[in-house]
Amino acid sequence: MSGRKLLLGVGMGLGAGYVAARAFEAFLEWRDPAPAVAKDAAAYARIRRALEVGGTLRGTAGFLAFAYGPLAARVDRATARLPVWARPAAYYAAYSVASALVELPVSFVEEYSLERRFGLSDQSRNDWLSDYAKGAAISAGATALLATLVGFALKCAPRRWPVLASIGVFPLFIIGNLIVPIYVMPLFNKFEPVTGSLEERLRALASRYGVGDAAILRMDMSRQTRKANAFVTGIGKTHRIVLGDTLIEAFPENETEFVVAHELGHYVNKDTWRLIGLGELMAFVLFLVSNASISKKEREELHDRPLLIVRLNAAMVVATQALRPLLFAFSRSREWAADRFAIAATGDAAGGASAFRRLRDQNLADEDPPPWYEFFFSSHPSLRARIAALEEGS
Repeated sequence: MSGRKLLLGVGMGLGAGYVAARAFEAFLEWRDPAPAVAKDAAAYARIRRALEVGGTLRGTAGFLAFAYGPLAARVDRATARLPVWARPAAYYAAYSVASALVELPVSFVEEYSLERRFGLSDQSRNDWLSDYAKGAAISAGATALLATLVGFALKCAPRRWPVLASIGVFPLFIIGNLIVPIYVMPLFNKFEPVTGSLEERLRALASRYGVGDAAILRMDMSRQTRKANAFVTGIGKTHRIVLGDTLIEAFPENETEFVVAHELGHYVNKDTWRLIGLGELMAFVLFLVSNASISKKEREELHDRPLLIVRLNAAMVVATQALRPLLFAFSRSREWAADRFAIAATGDAAGGASAFRRLRDQNLADEDPPPWYEFFFSSHPSLRARIAALEEGS
């Protein structure tokens, strides 16, 4: 057996074994839900870190094993009777749906069951399954569309397709930021305008920075979780500052104002556009890397076949892991900038520190993750560092 076949076998075996073990856990959990455990932030953080690291390694190895294993080739042959233009969409839609079904027990144990056991969610199993199904359907449609566009670029410019694909990515980023807040997110939650004294306070804050017309919305986040959060989505007139009902109901108005000021900082600093620009650059790099990873012989053999796109995708998955520290370092820098904006906007660093402590306690957040984890996996600076910076500025 060659080294490549051995690695493929090990990768597939480990992946299948993990899914089988989780399926058994899911069966037991469905039949007899495990009792709640103490709200131990340290224990929750350790589990979450292990799941994220393991999931990243498993996902990368699993996709490589799939892309270069016999199953991917069989699915590729199954699309041969379809028109060339329809093959990538059919392949990736089928792959996406199959992946969602395979990952269902894993997600049930690692997302639904874990959150429920630590007292972070009251969502019913049926509601969770409904959300999971909607997410899987949206993912299948999106991946089918992207695969079709990559296939089109490969057909139009076999050698220079990375340039064509990169040009095509930019409008997709724009469209995604327009569509997701207005049409996709309401499939999972209800959004209503924030009203009363809080709305007046937040609107006055936004107006001082020329964005008084931004939508400030309340989201029924409690439908899925007890964690508190706020975020900014969209671009231009579709830009929305969203507050979870879990935040509004648990935080005093001055702390809520600081959290919103932080999100407003992303808005005013045009972080969405910064992320689009970074995404465009990263996409171009990934396309170039994946293109270089395919041999001339392999390209000729797989011409007009979805399997070529799958193997290009596999190279992009690996390259993305290598670029992970850069992406997260950029994200953390924007979070620091938003914190500084919030301090300047509210003049209430003490309220910000109090808000972050409340977020830490309510969300069982990992206050001080290990440096290696923050470097490779954290999109936000540690809460301990952020709270310390706020306390120094108060």
